[in-house]
Amino acid sequence: MNISRRQALGTLSGLAASLLIRPPLLAASPAPTPKTQPAPSEATGKTVILVFLAGGPSHTDTFDPKPEKGRSIAGNYLKPIQTNNPNLRINEKLQHLAKIADKYSIIRSMTHNSNAHEIGQYVIYTGDMTKGKIVYPSFGAMISYLNPMDYKGKLPPYICITKSATRFNEGGFLGSLYKPLDTLGKPESDFFEVEGIINRAVSSEDMLDKQQLLSAVSTEQHGMIELNEEQQLLEKMQKENFDLLLGESREIFNLKNEDQATRERYGLNNFGQSCLVARRLAEHGTPVISVVYNGWDTHKEHFKRMDQRLGTLDQGLAALISDLDKRKLLDQTIVLCGGEFGRSPQVMYDPPWNGGRGHYGDAFSYLIAGGGFAGGKVIGSTNATSEQVATRPVYPADLIGSVYNRMGIDPMMRVAHNILGDIPILPSLLEPGQHSSLLEELYIENQDKPLHNA
Repeated sequence: MNISRRQALGTLSGLAASLLIRPPLLAASPAPTPKTQPAPSEATGKTVILVFLAGGPSHTDTFDPKPEKGRSIAGNYLKPIQTNNPNLRINEKLQHLAKIADKYSIIRSMTHNSNAHEIGQYVIYTGDMTKGKIVYPSFGAMISYLNPMDYKGKLPPYICITKSATRFNEGGFLGSLYKPLDTLGKPESDFFEVEGIINRAVSSEDMLDKQQLLSAVSTEQHGMIELNEEQQLLEKMQKENFDLLLGESREIFNLKNEDQATRERYGLNNFGQSCLVARRLAEHGTPVISVVYNGWDTHKEHFKRMDQRLGTLDQGLAALISDLDKRKLLDQTIVLCGGEFGRSPQVMYDPPWNGGRGHYGDAFSYLIAGGGFAGGKVIGSTNATSEQVATRPVYPADLIGSVYNRMGIDPMMRVAHNILGDIPILPSLLEPGQHSSLLEELYIENQDKPLHNA
């Protein structure tokens, strides 16, 4: 084949460029060295799965029922069920979760005092309540940056199934390289298309043909020219992307590899199959995974919409936790479930709401399991009407700082900011009124000590 130098370079660059994956899939340039290095030897968790209920789920209609207050507070849900944890009752529709309550704990005293979606999402994802000028990265981005487990997988270290719920689930001052990969697509469909990895219109055979053509015109292979630094990087990225696009990693998203009974156990819907993908990514060792379940902003038709969502949540989340436990992965996988806030305990029966609930950041609940956190506990409490935290307040910085601790990251460490120098990864841990204490009473090694619910 007679190819001129210009033609060879043009073909190589054009084909390689057509195969480039978005930045999170590429090898990152060396990041500034953190002020304090993480300590992987102390880590109990290797993966975090956040099941984010976008819009804000009602705490009174999930994990903090108050049926004794009647319809003004409990609405339609007056018969909570007892779980296998004698200290925990939950919503009557969460029957699968009730059977495995020994595998998770409930925090009933989350608080950040904001009723705005974006503020709530920002503080939940970052732990930052300082209202300063610095835009902090999401905790997933920070874990990806610090990489305490020295993850070297071909897939990105932070994957969101299927789309981030908020613009604050980003890299913040760390840059876009650390934002999550949004898979997009529909895991419940016959063919799960994954952004930048699996495309219905491009078969593996087509990709293999392109790889062979690129190899044929490789200037380095034919000794036509000496590659400069930029061209070497291009070839390196090309190889890494082909390894991803044609290798075993893409099979993680192929749910046809699962038996039908397993798929049905999770629920043959978007949320259930997203949870199944999350389990497969955890098996792969992906450090941070987010499953986003939309539709919890229930100002109107609240109870009708909760009836639709609670069963789906119950089935998918219970299957995820049970499956991780069965596969001996729960001990190293942290599972979180909650939203940006709760919803107003007082049901709004007047028009135009007609039985709705508003935004509520004063008090809400979170589920936490695995990765060095004990199950079967109830942390904190709300008052008789669920309107205020009564005992053991837990702020977003407390929750995220505890996750960092279990992942082998010092929550008090500092990282380099390109303008401000060294800054804390969780500034709210240094500010009065923005933190309480880490969830040390849930750490497995502290289970002989009494719960700190005061």
